[in-house]
Amino acid sequence: MNRFLAPLITCAMVLGLMALFGPQAAAAAGCKVDHTVTGQWQGGFRAAVKVTNLGDPVTGWTLKFTMPDAGQKLVQGWNGTWTQSGSEVFAAGVDHNRTLATGASVDLGMTGTFTGANPKPTAFTLNGVACTGSAEEPPPVPGTGTPVDINGKLQVCGVHLCNQYGRPVQLRGMSTHGIQWFSKCYNAASMDALAQDWKSDLLRVAMYVQEGGYETDPAGFTSRVNGLVDMAEAGGMYAMIDFHTLTPGDPNHNLDRAKTFFASVAARNADKKNVIYEIANEPNGVSWTAIKSYAEQVIPVIRAADPDAVIVVGTRGWSSLGVSDGSDESEVVDNPVRADNIMYAFHFCAASHKDPYRATLSRAASRLPLFVTEFGTVSATGGGAMDRASTTAWLDLLDQLKIGYANWTYSDADESSAAFRPGTCNGGDYSSSGVLTESGALLKSRISTPDSFPTG
Repeated sequence: MNRFLAPLITCAMVLGLMALFGPQAAAAAGCKVDHTVTGQWQGGFRAAVKVTNLGDPVTGWTLKFTMPDAGQKLVQGWNGTWTQSGSEVFAAGVDHNRTLATGASVDLGMTGTFTGANPKPTAFTLNGVACTGSAEEPPPVPGTGTPVDINGKLQVCGVHLCNQYGRPVQLRGMSTHGIQWFSKCYNAASMDALAQDWKSDLLRVAMYVQEGGYETDPAGFTSRVNGLVDMAEAGGMYAMIDFHTLTPGDPNHNLDRAKTFFASVAARNADKKNVIYEIANEPNGVSWTAIKSYAEQVIPVIRAADPDAVIVVGTRGWSSLGVSDGSDESEVVDNPVRADNIMYAFHFCAASHKDPYRATLSRAASRLPLFVTEFGTVSATGGGAMDRASTTAWLDLLDQLKIGYANWTYSDADESSAAFRPGTCNGGDYSSSGVLTESGALLKSRISTPDSFPTG
């Protein structure tokens, strides 16, 4: 177990919030509270809190509970007005959720800090009435069908990607390589394999803008992207349209091209449920302020045609939230993009980017909706041996935080980050052990595990 994950487990045990809404008396009286620790890191935590009114309807409510230790402090709360006085924490309803009918629930969330081991917290009340209802509910019944059938149109809720039922979901999938170089890898057989054998939720379509990409044939590349969106839809997968800017690293260099491209694909795909837009792959050598300016000019173009789509914004330092440039997530937290229903991209290469990057992601996940739109199992060069230990630590963390990801790459490129051995795309087998690289075998084994998407 690496040094980062070990404190997380310790935190879960000592936090007190793991027991905050522990088993209550069986008789329902007044309210019940359910909680989930959705993120933990050394010295801090994030928790989701669901409050259900079991008594008479209320208009205007306040949840109160007691932190068990003076070292536990509220940092931030959402979906309510949060305050702390000494060891007591209060969350009051706001305009959109201040009325709770009998049996109605409200979903809250908070982050906090802690020190030391703590006893079990006590005294949870809703408008002064003790929450003595059961804190246990049967787990949601997983839906059946394809990822798109179950989850429908996606949305951003709080710091999560949520499905049509408003429940957080994690999409796991693969990214193409540059479609100008590896178009032979993306056909009916490979898409069927990705959807049916790999059981992937997501296909990320990497459309380079330079390097022989979009700028050389805008109409042709737009058509190729739309074709892959259709193929993903046929397989029940989500399609992430990646405007793959890399060189030059300032996305504003391609601002006019981005507006033209996204106006076209958004208008064409607006009625689909499976499309996510990634508007700048890996900004580099450019400030967050410049990236934000680009995003706030491109997003309205998409919104004009597709007002409800999820949009992913690249971040500084090759989408490292600035870490690769010596910064951190605070520049985005303090100066977010002025738009709704957006997420922020985070990229890593497992052999090169380890604990400091994982620590940044964990902190940022409590403040920002994140999607790992690209990651490699090898070094930042794209070569060298796969780092299985680091890759596994990353994937375990992403699973824990419920952050979606796309692996680089679903291709037979002659590099160790590719999922297939060279020459695989000349044939029709995209799933058997004989065609998979070590990286491909690991990712297929992780992606193909059941999603258990919640439907209620």
